[in-house]
Order: sequence, then structure tokens, then C-alpha cells
Amino acid sequence: MIILRTAVNDIVPEKLRSSIARKLESFFFPTHKPNNLVSIRINQRWDGQHGEHNELYNAASKYLPTRISETYKALRLAKLNSHKGLMLAIDANQEVIDEFEGIRYTWTLDLGSDQNADSSKSDKDPAFVLNFNEKHRDTVMKRYIPHLLATCEAMDAADMSIKIFSMAHGYWNESELCHPATLDTLALDPELKRTIVDDLDRFLKRKEFYKKVGKPWKRGYLLYGPPGTGKSSLIAAIANYLKFNVYDLELDSITSNESLMLLMRSTTSRSIIVIEDIDCNKEVHVRRRQQEDFGDTDIESVQHDDAAPEIIKVDKFTLSALLNYMDGLWSGYGEERIIIFTTNHKDKIDPALLRPGRMDMHIHLSFLRAKAFRILASNYLDIPGDQPHPLFQEIEDLLDTTDVTPAVVAEQLIRSEDPDVALDGLFKFLQEIHNSGKSRDSAETLEI
Repeated sequence: MIILRTAVNDIVPEKLRSSIARKLESFFFPTHKPNNLVSIRINQRWDGQHGEHNELYNAASKYLPTRISETYKALRLAKLNSHKGLMLAIDANQEVIDEFEGIRYTWTLDLGSDQNADSSKSDKDPAFVLNFNEKHRDTVMKRYIPHLLATCEAMDAADMSIKIFSMAHGYWNESELCHPATLDTLALDPELKRTIVDDLDRFLKRKEFYKKVGKPWKRGYLLYGPPGTGKSSLIAAIANYLKFNVYDLELDSITSNESLMLLMRSTTSRSIIVIEDIDCNKEVHVRRRQQEDFGDTDIESVQHDDAAPEIIKVDKFTLSALLNYMDGLWSGYGEERIIIFTTNHKDKIDPALLRPGRMDMHIHLSFLRAKAFRILASNYLDIPGDQPHPLFQEIEDLLDTTDVTPAVVAEQLIRSEDPDVALDGLFKFLQEIHNSGKSRDSAETLEI
């Protein structure tokens, strides 16, 4: 008997033996459940569907697919537009066996259900369930879970892809940021570009400084200027330079101060929070007047038949909630965060948003000038900066007295792969604008 058992152990893989044993156990003892079994439920969100996102759930969702073997039969596979490769995950019907320090752990996925009206919010939320023998409780809490988190952190470090998160139904939806912009290829004034890079580098190195002065480790940038001057491209270039994830926050989709707080608490360290076209949101310039009269509540006017309009208070997103986050009251949930606002009209923004400590640097992205033009020419026509084309000087003279954005010039350059043809077309285009009277007396000053 001992010889037979040894032979089986040598020939049959351990995971297959465990699978056979579980099937035999469930067949002969369908209601049997060991009384020494401990189950830990790891919900996607803490405290229900509207609670804070559980980082341990994310870690388990990345860790467990690495433990999938060829013997598993119930898996999920997908090819998503938001990811480059295939996505493999465990199915709700598949147990995943993991071993750590000689101890066997069983994982299952519970997708949750909204069918049971009596179920709690936590039960409806997707969750991973970890089962193990109760005598290993200390090992699980002190070594196994930290091992899982450390493995996930190492996987994230090895994954060089940058994620962009957009809002969907009040939650963050993740996809890969594949924008090719870099600080080297941006058509910016070289001095402005150098100032931005120096500020970013200084920010990264000052962790201990922020800790010493008692301030959250964050930095705020305001990008302002006409449309087409490269605000979105600069954001992508900063993300690629820092290797930070990007969270695209749409204020118009925020339903309340609470939803804003939950979204912000779900962001990670080493991330960029972007609010584009902030001047288009009425909170930043209209609700200021409302709050003077009614406090931190939204105002709605309701007209009843044959009656005067009735003013009612509705708990919605307010400017003060955003200011609280920027001031660090809510931003203590992570480190190395950058907040970026973009606007076409700086003068329309409430000054309270723009003071130092909230927006630390104001970056004016203006019309294209001569110094930045050569970067565009190199990008689009492969013309080296140290080997200028004969038309460069005439084009640069026109650029210094004509208001055109980098996007407009790029559109002209992309019309031909022949440098002579493309530059001749651009020269004639700029001459036409200049002769029409759309010119300026001097180059615009870059403001930091």
C-alpha cells in the first residue's frame, strides 16, 4: 500500500491529486464542510458598492491568474480595446489552488448578485473568497497576504504600461495610455520646456521635504491658452516622463461631494488627476455666488403653476469640495500626486482655485514661435535642427508676427512628405494670414 501511494505521488501531479480528492469528497460527502475552515471575503469595495475601492481585491485579481495551471477548466478570456494583450481571469466556477510555505490555500470568485433583495450591499459586490485551515490564520495575515501584495507590486513595477482612468457610472474605468507624446517631441519653447522638466524633477526628489513641512506630496499645474496649443499633449508627455497613471476627472459627471470624495480616494499614488476645460464647468465661476447665499448646497429653482419660483436645496457637488481636496484634506490617501487643470480662458476661473498651494505653476501655452517650430519640422519632416531648410528663416519671421497654433502648423506640414513641398505650402499659408491682418507686433511672452 505504501509503495502504491508513493508511486501515485510520484506520477500524479499534486494539483491533480487535490482536484480528484475534492471531487471524491463532494461526491461522498456533499454536505460536509470542515469546521476548522476559515473563509475570508475580499470585496471589490469596502463597505458596499459605494465604498472605497479595495486594493487587496485588485492585487488578488492580478495575482491569481499567475497561479492558473493547464488543469483548470473554467476560465475567462478576453481581448479588450483598452489592453494590448489577451486578458485571462478565473471564472466564478473555478477554484484556484495556491501554495505558500507548504500551506495550501483555496481561492474562489464570487461575482455577487442583485437578485436577492434582502442581501446586503457587500454581498452584491464582487469578491474573492480565500479558504484555509484556521491553524494558519497568523501565517495568512502576517506573511501570505503581504506576499500577495508584494508580488502584485513587483508585477506593476515590471509592467511599464501607463494607465488612464475615465469615469463610468461613478467608478473609474481603466485602459492603457498609448499616447506617443514626449517632452522631447513637444513643440514648446525650449526655456519653457526646461522649466517644466526641472520642476517635475524637483517635485519627485522632495518627499522628505513635504513630510518635514507637513504638506501633502502633491503639485498643481494650470495649463492655459488657446485651443490647439498642445495642452492635452503636454499632459500625456508628463505622464510618459514620470510614468504616472492618469485619472480624467469630469466634473460635470460628479453628482455630489460624497461621490467626488470616493473617486479621489480610489486614485492611486504616483498619478496625475486631470480636469480639462475647467472654465466650462459652472462650479468654478457661477456657483461661487450661490454659495455666498446658500452655503455648500446646489440651488435649483422650481416653478409651480400659478406660484412664485421655489428655491430648494439639493446636496450636489460644490466648489468647496474640490478646494478641500486640493488643500489636502482628502488627498492624504496617497502620495506623489499631480493635479492639472486646463482652460482656454484663465480669466473665467474662480481665483480661489488658482492660488499657490492649489495651482503651483501657471503654464501659458501660446501660439507657435520660431524656437518651437524647428521641433515640429523635425518631427513631421525629419529635418535636423542643425541643418535648417532654406525656407526656415522666412517661415520663422512670419511665425514671430502671426498668431497660429502648433496644431494648425502641424496640419500644414502633414500634407506632404516632401519637405520642400510641405514648407512651401506652410510659407504661403502664413503669408496669407499675415497679409489678412492677423498679425502681432511682437512675440508673446511665456508666463510661468
